[in-house]
Amino acid sequence: MYDAIVIGGGLVGAATAYHLVLGGARVLLADREDPGRATDAGAGILSPEANLRGADPMDRLGYRAVRYYPAFVGRLEIDRAGETGYARCGYLHVAVSEDERGLLEAELTALRRRGEGVPPSPHDSPREVSPDAARRMFPPLGKVAGAIYHPDAGRVDGRLLSRAVRAAAERRGVTVVRAGASRLVLSGRRAAGVVIDGDTVDSPRIVITGGAWSAAFGRQLDVQIPVDPQRGQIIHLRHPKAETASWPILTGFRHHYMVAWPDQRVVAGATRETGSGFDPRLTAAGVREVLSEALRMAPGLADWEIQEMRVGLRPLSRDGLPVLGPVPGVEGVYLATGHGPLGLQLGPYSGKLVAALMLGDEPEMDLAPFSVARFRP
Repeated sequence: MYDAIVIGGGLVGAATAYHLVLGGARVLLADREDPGRATDAGAGILSPEANLRGADPMDRLGYRAVRYYPAFVGRLEIDRAGETGYARCGYLHVAVSEDERGLLEAELTALRRRGEGVPPSPHDSPREVSPDAARRMFPPLGKVAGAIYHPDAGRVDGRLLSRAVRAAAERRGVTVVRAGASRLVLSGRRAAGVVIDGDTVDSPRIVITGGAWSAAFGRQLDVQIPVDPQRGQIIHLRHPKAETASWPILTGFRHHYMVAWPDQRVVAGATRETGSGFDPRLTAAGVREVLSEALRMAPGLADWEIQEMRVGLRPLSRDGLPVLGPVPGVEGVYLATGHGPLGLQLGPYSGKLVAALMLGDEPEMDLAPFSVARFRP
């Protein structure tokens, strides 16, 4: 008998299990380790100021999630969990054409409005920088029509972070099984356990953190979980003479990004292929898209070596917001999925919030806007 079972071992699942065991629960983490899991492919951008989606609950969740990262990583360090790739490196948003310059001006206005009533950052506020300053920060840049620098931003390596969180959870006593859950065991409308490899494992609390695969349990729970895979293709570039350690994250206006790492490497991504299905393949069109946008913004990357290419299936909900909290009408079953392209930014904090609910505590923020009940007909 376990106090809680976590189904799915990506970052959200590992973080939920970790927070549950920190709260004193006896936890089982079941992870099928599906190829194409989004956590293993991503390079996370941590910047609440950059989250201008316009939905107030999402703004609050993003802001708190990024503010939580230093404490979360600090806890992992105490538990000797290993490298996470976390660092505060800044974020540079660049316009490379006059049309994009107009969008940049609109972003500045939105940032000022969004900052009203928000506690000041412990670091510098976002500011406009000159084209020359932008190129000094990120030398491969070409033409720059305008740029905004966000000093209070960071990055994290999804693969390293997920591995560290799982290691910390296991060190704390979480049991990990590398197998999938075929179905839930319910006693009436109450959680009773999970069937894993043909065996029933008892537990009164279950959380589904299966990423793009989470919807498979919807029929059994009599609830619609409209979370589908969205493929993202990412390319790692390297130059042996590049001094990338101090370079900021770079983004433009086409949903692409570049993240620099200290080992002479820049990660360029990513496609957003809605409707891809469960097909974690690199494609010619996807690779062309990523490289074309990277070279449009930073032509100085043209002679860099392609070191590695990755692909992940993001769990994208129908409305783009995460699905967090209890399943209505089924006692003891919870959801933590649907983070889309923001899984690495929101994952640790989402795990903390849902774990608090499962432990009978009051979470730090209202999760009602993220309830699966919003998808009821």
